[in-house]
Amino acid sequence: MIADEIRNALNRLSPSKLEVIDESEQHRGHGGWREGGQTHFRIRIAAPAFDGLSRIERHRLIHHTLGELLEVIHALAIEIEE
Repeated sequence: MIADEIRNALNRLSPSKLEVIDESEQHRGHGGWREGGQTHFRIRIAAPAFDGLSRIERHRLIHHTLGELLEVIHALAIEIEE
């Protein structure tokens, strides 16, 4: 499952909070959606690794951490909490 792979990758940031939500079904019939879902995700995360980073730097860190997983994800919403 892609959600599990996302979780495993982001655990490297030692998050104090991590939610990975598959929102694919909400996008049924839209561009990028495919049968079986696992295309549209929302991440809610808090981690000390984000301290002192700008919003853009935080997003870049998440993208870097997810690496090649981003190639199979159509949409990713990121909510970073303090």
